Amino acid sequence: MTEQISTEYGNEIVAALIAVIVGNREYLSEIDGAIGDGDHGINMAKGFTLCGEAIKGKNLTLAQAFDAVSDALMEGIGGSMGPLYGSLFMGMADSVRDRAVLNKQAFLAMLQNGLNELQDISSAGVGDKCLMDTLLPAIARFEQAVQRDDSFSDALAQLKQAAVAGRDSTVDLVAKIGRASRLGERSRGVLDAGAVSCCLLLCQLADAVEQRLNTVAA
Repeated sequence: MTEQISTEYGNEIVAALIAVIVGNREYLSEIDGAIGDGDHGINMAKGFTLCGEAIKGKNLTLAQAFDAVSDALMEGIGGSMGPLYGSLFMGMADSVRDRAVLNKQAFLAMLQNGLNELQDISSAGVGDKCLMDTLLPAIARFEQAVQRDDSFSDALAQLKQAAVAGRDSTVDLVAKIGRASRLGERSRGVLDAGAVSCCLLLCQLADAVEQRLNTVAA
C-alpha cells in the first residue's frame, strides 16, 4: 500500500495557505518590527489576499493554484519576499504540472524544485537568519524520511518538526543578509519574520496534504 494525493486539490490547499498567512498578518509584522521594517505580515497578507481573489470560483490543479500564488507574490508585494516566495511556488508548480497524483517521492521533488528556483536568485543558507533556516532543514528532513521509506504521513510530520526547529533557531542568530544585517549583534534575540512565515506555510501545506492523502495498492 502507498499514500498519495490527487493534484486536483489545488484550490483547497492554496486556500489553507492564504488563511494561515492572512490570519497571522499582525503577528508577522510584529516580529518583523523588532529588527526590520515591520511590514512583512502586511505584504505577505496583501499578496495572498490577491491570490485568493485570483482563484475564487475556479477549479484549479495544484500547479495552477501554485502559479496563482507565484503571480500574486511576484506582482503584488514589494521588497525581496515577493520574488523569493514567488520563485519557490513557481518551481513547485513546474514540478507537478503534468501529474495527476503525488506520492512522497514526487512531493519531495516538488519541494526540491521550488528550492532550486529560489536558489537561482538567493545565495542565502542556514545560519543567515532568514527563511532558509526553516526551508532547508525541513526539506532535508523530509528527504531523509523518504530515503528511510517512512510513510508519506510520517515524512510530513517530520517536515513540520524540522520547520519549527529551524524557525526557532533564528532567535539565537545574527542576521547576515537584508536590512537586519546592519544591526549586527542587536539582531540576535528575536525570531526572523521570513523564517516564521516559511514555517507557517510549510506546516499548513503539510497539514493540508496529510488531510487529503489516499492509500492505494502499490
